[in-house]
This record gives sequence, C-alpha cells and structure tokens, in this order.
Amino acid sequence: MTGDVLAAVHPLLPSIAERAESADENRLISEQTMRELVDAGVFRMLQPKRCGGSEGDPVQFYEVIRAIAGACGSTGWVTAVVGVHPWQLGLFSERAQDDVWGTDPDTLLCSSYAPVGRLTPVDGGYRLSGHWSFSSGCDHAAWALLGAVVVGESGRPVDFLTVLVPRADYEIIDVWDVMGLRGTGSNDITVDQAFVPEHRVMRNYDHSQLRGPGQQVNSGPLYRMPFGAIFTSAIAAPVIGAVAGGYQHYLSAMRDRARLSLGGGRFVEDQFAQVAVARAASEIDAAVLQMDRNIAELYRSAEADEISMELRLRARRDQARGTERALEAIDLLFKAAGGRSLKRGNPIERAWRDAHAGSVHVANDAERALAMYGKGAFGLTVEDNLI
Repeated sequence: MTGDVLAAVHPLLPSIAERAESADENRLISEQTMRELVDAGVFRMLQPKRCGGSEGDPVQFYEVIRAIAGACGSTGWVTAVVGVHPWQLGLFSERAQDDVWGTDPDTLLCSSYAPVGRLTPVDGGYRLSGHWSFSSGCDHAAWALLGAVVVGESGRPVDFLTVLVPRADYEIIDVWDVMGLRGTGSNDITVDQAFVPEHRVMRNYDHSQLRGPGQQVNSGPLYRMPFGAIFTSAIAAPVIGAVAGGYQHYLSAMRDRARLSLGGGRFVEDQFAQVAVARAASEIDAAVLQMDRNIAELYRSAEADEISMELRLRARRDQARGTERALEAIDLLFKAAGGRSLKRGNPIERAWRDAHAGSVHVANDAERALAMYGKGAFGLTVEDNLI
C-alpha cells in the first residue's frame, strides 16, 4: 500500500510546487494541500493497521517526504512531522489511540517535545500547564503531543513524559514569521491547567528502551524501532528532499543560460559549473543512500528483535551527516547560480532558505549526533533520548 501512496502523491507535486510561494507568504500550508495529502494516504503510512493505517515500510515514507519537499520544503516538513506522529501514537496505550482515531482514522496530530510543560499528579492523571514553541502544522491538527516534566512535592522534576492533549485543551499563538520553512505554521501552543488522564501519557525513558504500552496491540516491527531513528529521520528527510528539488531546478534554470561575463559562452560548458553539479549530486545521493540503508537495516533488526546500539548510533550519525551533506550541496548550487539565486521566491533561493532553517532543529544537530557516535565507538556508555 505504501507504494500506492507514492504513486498517488506524484500527480500532486506540480500543484504543491505552484502553491509554494503562497505558503511562504501566508506562513501556512493550504487546507487544499493538506486534504490532498490526507486523501493520498500519506499520513496513514506509519499508522497502525488496527487504526486504519498502512503500518508500512518507513523507507518508503521518507521517500514520499523527500518527493513532497522537492516541490515545497514547507509542505514536506509539515508532512514529515505530522506524518511521523501516528507512529509514536502507536506506542501509547490502546485507549489513547482509540481516543484519537476511534471515530476518524484521518485525525492528525502536531507536537512540541521540549519538556517545558509542568505536570502535577492528581487523581486519575495529571494537571498540565505550559507554553511550547515550534509546533509545525498545528493549525491542521486535532491533538498535540507535548513534552512535560512531572513535578514532585519538592517542586523539582522527577520524570520526563510526552502527553497527548486534545485541541479543546490548548491555544495556538500565531508567532511564526521566519526566514525559512515559512509555510510550516510552526506556532506556539499554550495549556493552562488541563487534565491529562493517565492513559494519555508516555515516559520518555520507555522510548529510549524501545518499548511502549501500545506494543501490546501493535506488535509489528515498525513499533519496535527507535524513536531516535524514526523521528530524527523525519526531520532530515524534508531537508534532503528540498535540496534535491533545488538541484533539479538548478539544472533546468542553467541549461539555457549564457554567461554575460568571464568570457561569455554557455553556462553548462563551464567546467567549474559541471564540477559543482557533480559534487552536489554526490552529496545528495550519499545522504539518501546512507539514511535509507540504516532505516532498512533497523527494520530488519526489529523483525528479529535484535537492534544493536552500534546500529542506532550509526543511524543518528548518518541522519545528521545527511543534513550536513544536503547543506553542502545547496550552498554549492546557490553560489554557482550567482545573481540568479538571489531573487526572492525562486526555487533555488527557497530551497536554500528551507534547508538552512530545517538544519537548526535539535535532531539535525550534527555535533551532538557525531559526538554520541564517537563516544560509542570508543566503548563509552551513551545515554540520550535521540538514539
């Protein structure tokens, strides 16, 4: 079924590309685009079968994300982030999954994972208050996954949780006005003393241990894969896809261009331009091939219930390096395009902005990911929620 999703998405790409500029201007993906992607089944690709999803191959999910991001980086980003949440909800309790998808399997979720919320234990659950930033696609979602700490009697944190909150319990604050990924609508969310029942919380420690109560009903290998690979790859994939799309636009724009200086002649006959294209293409290929290789191997390891720490660290290493490689590629193309890349709204300029904006997400922090890998390679213990 996941292959059918890619086939359904391809005819949508031209119109998504046409709407990229308006998404930038409006700071939001259109309802029409979101409805088309819902109808194509994109958001059900990682959703449990028991809840109407495909429960498919995650490699194909990232392939779809890259294709969408190639048409519009903001749309690819929102699709990736919103599209990975059904996987995480599949690890929550069966009751929580039914709360969200019981009446509508197309219900969407947004998130903000920074543990800035405060949870106070009460009978049957918790009271939650907090203010979160960077909730991509929140205007299109009916539920939110939010990071929070449990506060003990002393007022100090005693545990870190991810909590599931319905739209009626939070407010969206329109603050998103940035230089890249402008169309993602990554606004703020606030919650004031909302009740969160016990079945709608999940410990972050359980994520790192590859377990969750949802595995009792979703026993397939997809739900035994690491959060630190599934989520971070969803953050890298749209960056790589946006750059791959920028690369294709670069080739199209430059084929018929004549140099007005440096001796004139056709741009495509310039050896330096040819080398820049080769380097950029190689970086994009390396990013895709390594990331897909690792996700495929993680899936096979999950089938055998034997996921090694070495593989988890390698997946994080290559996911972060994939983002770095994508940036190196788009920087090469942006510079080689000269003044043609400066006009606001052209696809190369937008890909450059979107890729650089996406690179600052903590999941794409290469220094952090590479340091973890090096630590593990030296035989030291690595403890991090994003592995």
